[in-house]
Amino acid sequence: MLKLLPSFRIRLSKRCYAAVLAERNKNFAKVMESDVLAFENFLGKEGVLKDDITLNTTDWTGQFKGPGSVVLFPKNTEQVSAILAYCSKNKLAVVPQGGNTGLVGASIPVHDEVVLSLSKINNSFSFDDTMGILKCDAGFILEDLDNKLASLGYMVPFDLGAKGSCQIGGNIATCAGGIRLIRYGSLHAHLLGLTVVLPDEHGTVLHLGSDIRKDNTSLHTPHLFLGSEGQLGVITSVTMTAVPRPKSVQSAMLAVTSFEKCCEVLKLAKSSLSEVLSSFEFLDEATMKCLKTNLDLHSVLGTPSAFCVLVETSGSNEDHDMAKMGAFLDECLSKELILDGVLAGSSADATKMWQLRESAPLAVSRDGYVYKHDVSLPLKNYYELTNVMRERCGDLAKSVVTYGHVGDGNTHLNITSEKHSEALENLLYPFLYEWVVAHGGSISAEHGIGQLKLPYSELGKQPEERLLVKKLKNIFDPNGILNPYKMI
Repeated sequence: MLKLLPSFRIRLSKRCYAAVLAERNKNFAKVMESDVLAFENFLGKEGVLKDDITLNTTDWTGQFKGPGSVVLFPKNTEQVSAILAYCSKNKLAVVPQGGNTGLVGASIPVHDEVVLSLSKINNSFSFDDTMGILKCDAGFILEDLDNKLASLGYMVPFDLGAKGSCQIGGNIATCAGGIRLIRYGSLHAHLLGLTVVLPDEHGTVLHLGSDIRKDNTSLHTPHLFLGSEGQLGVITSVTMTAVPRPKSVQSAMLAVTSFEKCCEVLKLAKSSLSEVLSSFEFLDEATMKCLKTNLDLHSVLGTPSAFCVLVETSGSNEDHDMAKMGAFLDECLSKELILDGVLAGSSADATKMWQLRESAPLAVSRDGYVYKHDVSLPLKNYYELTNVMRERCGDLAKSVVTYGHVGDGNTHLNITSEKHSEALENLLYPFLYEWVVAHGGSISAEHGIGQLKLPYSELGKQPEERLLVKKLKNIFDPNGILNPYKMI
């Protein structure tokens, strides 16, 4: 049996901090011409890419790059099964790849692995518009899927900045979060069933879960693959619930003087807006400065403040929702929780507000060399982390910027410098991750482990849990060929 976690060394990428570079597992075979011919037999020559595979072996940030060997484009579950059976028998390592929009290198080969792209498995789509149950191929792009549902009065229950490129199968494999979690919950609340192909010598096809909302006849096996980062099997079809598309969406941006008051505003929003509250996003003053300096984007608020909060409601009655939002803003002002507030009077106004939040990652990336973080914390420690890191980094950092999803405790802390600094990096790691775990948080809120966080993946997890995960990996992937050198 192949080793699940080969020894690794640390490399410094050109654009970000230390990443894992695992040594190649010598038990894996190298792709030969005979293997390419076998793949062409399964897929046809048009389904096998041998030359100029850079787009599939480099992530969109340019941070992770691997040589790879060949890229395969199956069109259905049966072809995926044939590929995985062949690769298992011949000890060829495989990297499943969706839209390749991740931030931790999970879908990028480290060495000469076969890249298995799901991009052409995007034909089957069915939707029950009475029960709100969607069944579709894993290769559908999230935005395309959402547009299909729009014509039926529904939408996907999560929204991501990468929606124009990411795929629903990859969303499931990474347990994507996004800006609507406070309203609709995580994907755990919506996943009903999956079709998954196992990387064994039979290319076993599993039809897990159900096409109905209630089914307690077995363990909820589809959820084993939710957030599994391509470690256990390849998802080819997804069954999940969609939600009614709101007829009324109200957006407001608020100026707040302290993070403690941001939390008070959140508590009031949950009680006053309750069933229509859909998003509660957060940008600090350093983020707003980056937006202005790097993208020439200006606040919609007339009053400068230490923090900006973006609140959104989604409902079915515009008069009702506007009245609730107006009363909420009045109460925020009367209780002196906010300095200022602007309620969007049109979709164009709302777009300007959301442009600020959605452009924050780009603004930060233009600030210089960026150390990006995606962690979750109890709200009492949420912004404390920013203050701790700002003090710890001192003049070595150009900016210490925080934006994120206050509604679910997910902070995107970004630390920038003019250029890569080993001194700054040594201040950051492992201190930052150890601090997060010591304060009851998680080192990965929604971006996963992949290659990037593998050295820290045991922080906050019991050894018994890690052992259990490795046992599950052995069961599903007995030859260890699927997405090696990553999460497990």
